[in-house]
Amino acid sequence: MVENLIRPAKLGLKNYLFFGSLEAGSNHALIYTLLANCRIHDLDPEGYLVEVITRLPVDATPEQAAALTPLRIAAERRAAAGSSEAALSQADHPVRRQRS
Repeated sequence: MVENLIRPAKLGLKNYLFFGSLEAGSNHALIYTLLANCRIHDLDPEGYLVEVITRLPVDATPEQAAALTPLRIAAERRAAAGSSEAALSQADHPVRRQRS
C-alpha cells in the first residue's frame, strides 16, 4: 500500500534533477502539492484548477489565493451539499400545523 503511495515521487526522482533552475523546482513542488491535496480531499485536480483560475482575480491578494486551497474548496462543497440536503429533507416533510 505504501509503495503505491510513494511510486509517483520515486518514478519522477531522476526527472526532478533536470528542472533547469531552483525556481522551476520550487514551482513544480507547489503544483505537485496542490494536486496531491486535491486527491486527498476527493477533488478532481483538473476541475479544481479550472475553478481556481475562474474564481481568482487577476490582481489577487495572498488572502484571496489562500481562500482557494483544496481544503477550503472541499469544505465549501461539503457545506453546500449539506445545506442542499437539509433543504431537500425539509421539502420532503410537510409542515405540521400547530393546534390553537
